[in-house]
Amino acid sequence: MKAILNFFNWRICMVLSIMILAILIVLNFYGLYTNKFYFFKFDNYIFPLFAVVHFIFLYVLWFKVKEQEYTDPQMRNLEYAMYGIFLIYIFKIMDTAYILQSYYKYQDHIMPATFIPVGTFIFLLQFFLLFLTLLTFKHRMSMVGAYNFDNINENIDSWQ
Repeated sequence: MKAILNFFNWRICMVLSIMILAILIVLNFYGLYTNKFYFFKFDNYIFPLFAVVHFIFLYVLWFKVKEQEYTDPQMRNLEYAMYGIFLIYIFKIMDTAYILQSYYKYQDHIMPATFIPVGTFIFLLQFFLLFLTLLTFKHRMSMVGAYNFDNINENIDSWQ
């Protein structure tokens, strides 16, 4: 685990997470069965809304590490929201796996040639996003600290 954390340091985790989230937001509008983009479906806008919370969490983590600040209740609440979003990411990866598995069920129908390659690419990106999210949580615990608010007055610098 230590080798993975050293290879994927917090900066690499952030940059890769931002890149993968941006790519997955665009590919969220893509229909695997039809090889078209759907911008007028309400369901396609749910993932980008959750991705905004992920972006905010990454920004807060970056700010806390850069300024060498301790955790606060707002960051704790944001991370708890990220735990829920993590479950939604798991649902999305299972949904993509189910769609990819349906290829053999509907292989008698006309399927686009991009179904397997793009579907596999989306699946791998979603899986890697899960991995990076877990690593980001681990980096938060090691670099910013635990959520210990019993001694919150000891962490405040009153001279500023």
